[in-house]
Amino acid sequence: AVLFAPRQGLPGPSREEPSRAVLWLFRLLLFRLVFSSAVVKLAGGDPTWRNLTALQYHYETQPLPTPIGWFAHQLPSWFQSFSAVGMFGIELVIPFFLFAPRQLRFLAALLIAFFQVLIALTGNYAYFSLLTLTLCVLALDDAFLRDVLPRRFVEKVVGAAPAKRDSRFRRALMGAVATLITLAGITQVAGLVLGQQKLPRPALELLARLGQFHIVSGYGLFAVMTTSRPEIVVEGSNDGQTWLAYEFKYKPGDVKRPPPVVAPHQPRLDWQMWFAALGDYRNSPWFVNFMVRLLEGSPEVLALLEKNPFPNAPPRFIRASRYDYHFTDFPGRRTSGAWWRRRFTGPYFPVASLRK
Repeated sequence: AVLFAPRQGLPGPSREEPSRAVLWLFRLLLFRLVFSSAVVKLAGGDPTWRNLTALQYHYETQPLPTPIGWFAHQLPSWFQSFSAVGMFGIELVIPFFLFAPRQLRFLAALLIAFFQVLIALTGNYAYFSLLTLTLCVLALDDAFLRDVLPRRFVEKVVGAAPAKRDSRFRRALMGAVATLITLAGITQVAGLVLGQQKLPRPALELLARLGQFHIVSGYGLFAVMTTSRPEIVVEGSNDGQTWLAYEFKYKPGDVKRPPPVVAPHQPRLDWQMWFAALGDYRNSPWFVNFMVRLLEGSPEVLALLEKNPFPNAPPRFIRASRYDYHFTDFPGRRTSGAWWRRRFTGPYFPVASLRK
């Protein structure tokens, strides 16, 4: 993005024509992001992707679903399988159209953008979809934007001043950089498709040298689909008999609370709780510190929570239990008003207290 930005101190329309080499790199980045997401699903060997049942679990088990995600989960299994086929079509085939003539390139950008909108509607993934949509815009051109954007905005931003071309030296420099990054990007994708062991040594050395600068990174989303949703419920007590639960701001807890819409904000604590629930607390040292801070009544930590059941003084004891959460269905929601149903599966963190 630094190479793409105009050389001016203040924001506003620029007289510089965008570097075609850098524009190519952005389109290549969009290709790698989308195409690699499909490759890792197939190469990972996950049976739910192979038999097209992954979306029967995805909306329910993703880190932070939205209310629309609840409704998407209710769709029949045949539609979920059909959606998986459509997803693979967009991720495997459509990215190649980004390098096709103008009309096909526009079609690719619009289909990828549509897919990103669906992702954003059904799950909270911070600014991921916004960044991807920005890349989709770069696959379009000024003529297309003039047709779809308000005229006042177009007159201000698109074609506001005659373009100034870069110097020959700058174009040559950008071309050399683009060639190097293109080779590395293609090599990285080839490694996903063919396997790293089948790449020639010079290609591996190129990736290793550029890797330390994080210029060309690998992408792969949901290579392995989680088919269950364990959740951690943190509770405190003063007598060791009566336990009261802490309520988090965004992650599932109270079964009657609807899933939130929080993107583009990224709630780090709630997000990490999803990963912690998939394993053991011993593999998440931060979780032990989190429990200690609750026993200490840390204001900074308590501010990250929605509900503190001990507003006057921290509890003497604390523990964490693991529950298996599932979305309710339409009849269950009408009857109970709950978005979730849950089942206790066992302790997660033992009863603990501060030593005096």
